[in-house]
Amino acid sequence: MVITSTSSVTCSTVFDIGNYKTKLLKIEPQTCTKHNSPPKALLIGTPSEAGNFPVLIFLHGYLLYNSFYSQLIQHLSSHGFIVVAPQLYLVEGADATEDIKSTAEITNWLAEGLQHYLPPEVEPNLKKLGLAGHSRGGKVAFSLALGRLANISTDLKFSALIGVDPVDGMDKGKQTPPSVLTYVPRSFNNLDMPVMVIGSGLGEVKKNPLFPACAPKGVNHRDFYNECCKPACYFVAKDYGHNDMLDDETKGIRGKATYCLCKKGKSREPMRRFVGGVLVAFLEAYLEGNSSDLIAIRDGHVTLPVELQDTDFLV
Repeated sequence: MVITSTSSVTCSTVFDIGNYKTKLLKIEPQTCTKHNSPPKALLIGTPSEAGNFPVLIFLHGYLLYNSFYSQLIQHLSSHGFIVVAPQLYLVEGADATEDIKSTAEITNWLAEGLQHYLPPEVEPNLKKLGLAGHSRGGKVAFSLALGRLANISTDLKFSALIGVDPVDGMDKGKQTPPSVLTYVPRSFNNLDMPVMVIGSGLGEVKKNPLFPACAPKGVNHRDFYNECCKPACYFVAKDYGHNDMLDDETKGIRGKATYCLCKKGKSREPMRRFVGGVLVAFLEAYLEGNSSDLIAIRDGHVTLPVELQDTDFLV
């Protein structure tokens, strides 16, 4: 298979927009009927054509809006996935406990509530359920999957876990509660699911001396992956930053901050295509049983939108 990402004539890959037409739905709890109202405001990306589709819960990063991930969400949906992206909070402190509780509540709502907001003849397959998060959202995803809060559980079982440049705090020794990392290699041995960790090469580089790095050494993707057990895979994009998988335009004060506070690459589009593509390949492999795209990426048979700084597979 010959794939090029720069030619005007290309073969379609997981890094390109998929074949499904999509809809992006905004659900506000206060406008919903009481019975079906979600616990939090949701942004839902879904195929608009008939079918039975796996579901991915995607958690936003610290002080970000779920709408900042609209292009990434639509990329995933175009490949046949329903993406549920909650707005976990608007103002938040260091403790992620409430985020974990909210994510569990949203997961438990899916079985009764999600179907009511999807297009006709679109069915969610909750037996194929993934959990992913960016930055602090990655920490929350791992916390819930690992059972870091003993009194929090979900009625549904997750079948795949993804951390997109996950961060566990300000620095090693300065983790925010509840701590995820133990600094014991392969200690995430109670995760009964495959895991993927995606990192940014510039995430641990300070934008300027006044602010810390957005994904500091000691609490970032490298540390998360070191504690994962097989099956797991790991990708680090060399010349891209912590927020480079967000939309091309993120408006408002928080949107402008995504450009100012974190070291960034030349353009967001390549990193967003890469993150979207490896997410699709990973979910296809472990939710759909089709590993051809993930194997092609692993074996270097596909031209990637970014240059990789590091990659690893635990099989």
